[in-house]
Amino acid sequence: MITAADFVEAARAHGFKSWAGVPCSFLKPFINYVIQDDGLRYYSCANEGDAVALSAGVALSGGLAVSMMQNSGLGNAVSPLTSLTWTFRLPQLLIVTWRAQPGLHDEPQHQLMGPITPKMLEAMEIPWEVFPETQDAIEPALKRALHHMATTGRPYCLLMQKGTVEAYSLKGSGAPAARGLGQCRSQDGTAITTRTEALRRIQQLTLPGRHVVLASTGYTGRELYALQDRENQLYMVGSMGCISAIGLGLALARPDLTVTAIDGDGSALMRMSLFATLGTYGPANLVHVVLDNGRHDSTGGQATVSASVSFARIAAACGYPLALESADPAVLDEIYGAKVSGGPRFVRLKTLPGAPQDLPRPSITPEEVKARLMAHIGVANGGLWQ
Repeated sequence: MITAADFVEAARAHGFKSWAGVPCSFLKPFINYVIQDDGLRYYSCANEGDAVALSAGVALSGGLAVSMMQNSGLGNAVSPLTSLTWTFRLPQLLIVTWRAQPGLHDEPQHQLMGPITPKMLEAMEIPWEVFPETQDAIEPALKRALHHMATTGRPYCLLMQKGTVEAYSLKGSGAPAARGLGQCRSQDGTAITTRTEALRRIQQLTLPGRHVVLASTGYTGRELYALQDRENQLYMVGSMGCISAIGLGLALARPDLTVTAIDGDGSALMRMSLFATLGTYGPANLVHVVLDNGRHDSTGGQATVSASVSFARIAAACGYPLALESADPAVLDEIYGAKVSGGPRFVRLKTLPGAPQDLPRPSITPEEVKARLMAHIGVANGGLWQ
């Protein structure tokens, strides 16, 4: 058995300072230790996939991050692990608890996941080993993980067995400070502008330099690319709903940048739990945009349920200091011109459905997009993980 300090301090020495996840009783010592250390950050996520995407944003900054979860929550992380971290080669260290490990009795809900956890990791091409159980095994395990991350750009998993880490008490609740209800303005109206025109205006407001623009999967990223391909832009493929979590991780790691995360209504609806995480931890250099045309455009124009949703009211209720929504494209200028502190800015702009004909797909690969963006923001030699 090891102590939380044994592992966390060894990881810190290699540059791991960001920890995100969903609690499990096996993970309690780590979470309690990290929460109480001012030099480390723990992000309590509502969903394991959100934690993986947040850590991917940290990796995009060149940093190192740990994502923690129970193996039963591994299912929630499959999409970002297979179509985000694998595709873009954005590594992180995974600590997954091995509930219902073969030969050990556990709760009924873990009985299937326990035996298949290694097979799931292997199917996702994530190498794994048993979490170190002695102090002298920690450094070799971390070096194997870091070597894999540096050579492949992909995650590495430590599978934690019961009773591996000594208890560590939490003094106080460890809860992040509540930000309270933000300022909200929601204006009804019928869409008068296209997504293309909205993206054109966002490009005009985010000239390369201190701005980074991350676009959600589907037509949003493809239209942004078609308008003008830029080094400060990332075009998401897959991992629907994860773009704002990536933006959060990058914005937290790089306060010198203004990070814009552009969602569609479908992607924002898919992971609405992220609004709470963004409202709690999001910094003032993060701008969250939802371009809402009420459709899943890239899959045939099927309707979403966004007409029944006030994204701005949800954002304000979750702690965004400023949340606006309108059908008037001038709201984009307003949100970028606003001065806020203590949290991110949010805007939802209603847009007309449809996309340009013969819309091209990016000719640059996801790996090239990532590498180009990292070079643009000054990440040298791949950052800490290379």
